[in-house]
Amino acid sequence: MFTGIITDVGEILALEDRGDLRARIACRYEVETIPLGASIACDGICLTVVELGHEGDRGWFAVDVSAETVAKTNLRHGRTAWAPGRRINLERALRVGDELGGHIVSGHVDGTAGIEALRPEGDSLRVTFRAPDTLARFIAPKGSIALNGTSLTVNEVEGSRFGVNLIPHTRATTTWDDIATGDLVNVEIDTLARYVARLRELDG
Repeated sequence: MFTGIITDVGEILALEDRGDLRARIACRYEVETIPLGASIACDGICLTVVELGHEGDRGWFAVDVSAETVAKTNLRHGRTAWAPGRRINLERALRVGDELGGHIVSGHVDGTAGIEALRPEGDSLRVTFRAPDTLARFIAPKGSIALNGTSLTVNEVEGSRFGVNLIPHTRATTTWDDIATGDLVNVEIDTLARYVARLRELDG
C-alpha cells in the first residue's frame, strides 16, 4: 500500500531479460533498511525487491517485472521506455503510523494515458491527458488519480480527456519535469471511484 507521495527519484542502472525483466535501480534510500521482499512503487508499479547492493556511493535495489506488467504499463513505450539512465518516481510501502498525505494507492497499474498538451498556468503546469474509454469512466473532476505513482487531483474531465495541475514542488521532487507530449504515463484509478462505479452498475 502506498500514498502517491513520491519520496525519491531513482535511476535505471541495468536491465536484463530473464523471461521476466530484471531491473537494477539506484536510489537515495539507505538500502540496509530495505528487506528483501519489500515492496517499492516504481513509476507507480508495485514491485518486489529481490536483490540489494551498492555501486560507488549509491545504493541500488533490483526487481523483477512480469510480462503482464510490461504489457499494461509504459515500461516499453517510446521515450518512457525503461533504459539505463532513465529516471523514475519511487515510493516505499506505507507503514503503520505514516502520514497519509495523498490517497490510498495499491501500485496495481490499470493502464496508460497519453499526454496531449502541456500549458504553463502561472507557476504551475497544466497537463491534458487522454485515457482509454475503459478507464475514463472512473475519472471525475476533483477526484484523485495516481499517474506515474504520483497522487494528483483531477481538475477537469471532457470525455476521455482529463487535466491536472502540477505545482512547482511536485515537478521539482519527481520526474514530471521530464515529460513531453506523446508520452504515456501509468494510470491507477482511485479505488473509491471503482467501487462507486460498480455500485451504480448493480443499482442499474
